[in-house]
Amino acid sequence: MTTANALYDVPGPRTRKRHRLYGIVSTVVILGLLAWILYLLFDTDQFTYTKWMPFEYKGIQELLLRGLGNTLKAFGLAAVLSLALGTLLAVGRLSDHRPVRWLSTLVVEFFRAMPVLVMIFFIFVALKVQPLPALVAGLTLYNGSVLAEVFRSGVNSVERGQREAAFALGMRKTQVMSYVLVPQAVRAMLPAIISQLVVALKDTSLGYLITYEEFLHAGKLIASNLDYDLPFIPVVMVISPIYIGMCMLLSWFAGWVSRREQRSPKTEAVDVAPAEPGTLLPRVQ
Repeated sequence: MTTANALYDVPGPRTRKRHRLYGIVSTVVILGLLAWILYLLFDTDQFTYTKWMPFEYKGIQELLLRGLGNTLKAFGLAAVLSLALGTLLAVGRLSDHRPVRWLSTLVVEFFRAMPVLVMIFFIFVALKVQPLPALVAGLTLYNGSVLAEVFRSGVNSVERGQREAAFALGMRKTQVMSYVLVPQAVRAMLPAIISQLVVALKDTSLGYLITYEEFLHAGKLIASNLDYDLPFIPVVMVISPIYIGMCMLLSWFAGWVSRREQRSPKTEAVDVAPAEPGTLLPRVQ
């Protein structure tokens, strides 16, 4: 006998059987697609020693490690600056002063709508900025604007009564934000913040378009400048798992934070002293 849930009805025997069939068909299709891709790779001799030989050279390994280090450097700078810019713009959007609120809204909406690549190219070409600052600036402006909306939405998601109760106690707005709203909003904001940082990590690959020597640029140099039958596919097979692994690590961290924040706080047992005889209160006549 099935029981109803608040959001949906628990599927019955026929529905479960149909879902099981869908799962089997999907698995077969995915395995068939993977088998076809592997067949194409073997058929085009992508696993031959000649095409994988360049990765044995120390210079190639150092080039890839240097590119990975540059990618992490750009991501670290962009992440820190994006969080700072997002906080500043969120405070501006929550301000009681109308000019500050309008200016912050204009900045957020403009840079959220602007493509990241266009901003990076504009800073690099028009303003003649070096590749690393241009890449970091473009990522900061876009991700900072998105994070500003995340921060603002997180603060506004706190129950209105919390704000009103804090003001009723005589707190100033700064105290209400610092001690009441922000600590409660962090629980809702953390997964979205980390997910946006995953986007920033992936967008660091745009640096190769402005000649920034990041991880993808290093792979491009290996695939195009070596006379080893242009090992493009092996380079992709080396670089892609590393990119995917870093993004999955951040995504896993976001999920871990979300699960941890959703748990109810644990309470510890407190030792209570045994009752002792004391002075009795006088009886009220």
